[in-house]
Amino acid sequence: MLREFTCIMCPQGCDISVELEGKTIKGISGNKCPKGEAYVTQEIENPMRNIATSVLVDGGDLPLASVRLSGVIPKDRIFDVMAEIRKVEVPAPVHEGDVVIADVLGLGVDVIVTKDVEAA
Repeated sequence: MLREFTCIMCPQGCDISVELEGKTIKGISGNKCPKGEAYVTQEIENPMRNIATSVLVDGGDLPLASVRLSGVIPKDRIFDVMAEIRKVEVPAPVHEGDVVIADVLGLGVDVIVTKDVEAA
């Protein structure tokens, strides 16, 4: 089976073709640098993602604070992590870099605030 990817690892945005037999990579073409091959290999073998979303703020000058993960998680755990994030409501004030959830679901990454929200 042939799969097509657009690499996101550098500004070149190479169109990469991958020949697969099941989940085994038989050939990769179209990448202009080694990053493309590494990206496609990870996407096939162990896709990882980061999440950016928001949490409720109680008593803040804004109702929400933006958050993100401190690192990447397996793609198949996104919905589990989002369910944990949706449970959170933090008291104002919150500041950029504050940890909202430490080691979310034991995945080794924290949910951190990316925008200050002051008390109302």
